[in-house]
Amino acid sequence: MTVRDDRQDIRDLLIRYATGIDRRDWPLFRTVFTEDCELDYGEIGTWHGVDAVVDFMVTAHELAGYTLHRITNESVDVDGDTATSRAYIDGLIMSADNNSGVNATGFYDDELVRTDSGWRIRRRRFTTVLIRTVSAG
Repeated sequence: MTVRDDRQDIRDLLIRYATGIDRRDWPLFRTVFTEDCELDYGEIGTWHGVDAVVDFMVTAHELAGYTLHRITNESVDVDGDTATSRAYIDGLIMSADNNSGVNATGFYDDELVRTDSGWRIRRRRFTTVLIRTVSAG
């Protein structure tokens, strides 16, 4: 495997995160993180362990309407079996009636490890740049 392949696998992992949330595919979402992961989303919350992360996301999205998590500008540095990445996030979470919602933008700083099952996020910090309410129409 080359560093280029590793970078692409990590970019695919970041998209799997977004896809898992937006499709409410929680088994897929779970494959993004190590069992002992640590996430710091600032004022939104902090979680330790993949079970805590999945439980939060399920609860946070069970009453939501459409969600769109767009991840861009991925910068990935690979060093053997560890890596770091920064990616921009533009997330839209609509209310159940899809008439209003919240748009959150910022960036993720991730520490990743190669596992027997592929790359996984061990630590993530979300930095908020802007949160605003939105309405349809």
